[in-house]
Amino acid sequence: MTEPDGNNEVEESIKLDQFLKLADLAPSGGAAKQLIRSGAVKVNGEEEVRRGRKLHHGDVVTLNGEDYVIPKGFVFDGASV
Repeated sequence: MTEPDGNNEVEESIKLDQFLKLADLAPSGGAAKQLIRSGAVKVNGEEEVRRGRKLHHGDVVTLNGEDYVIPKGFVFDGASV
């Protein structure tokens, strides 16, 4: 997903719930939503309960004690980060 920022550059991001689903960390969007709401997901070491939280390259998502780093330019089924 791309969004323009104030410097006419493109900011690449993906929403937390989309990342969990597309990275096969949750079997569905509903399951991703429940994981997030339950407090089971951390972003950059802090509990995150907003499913729409935008992730950027370099962010670290932690689920069940496993860390997943968002790499620059990585593409999940058309959603690039």
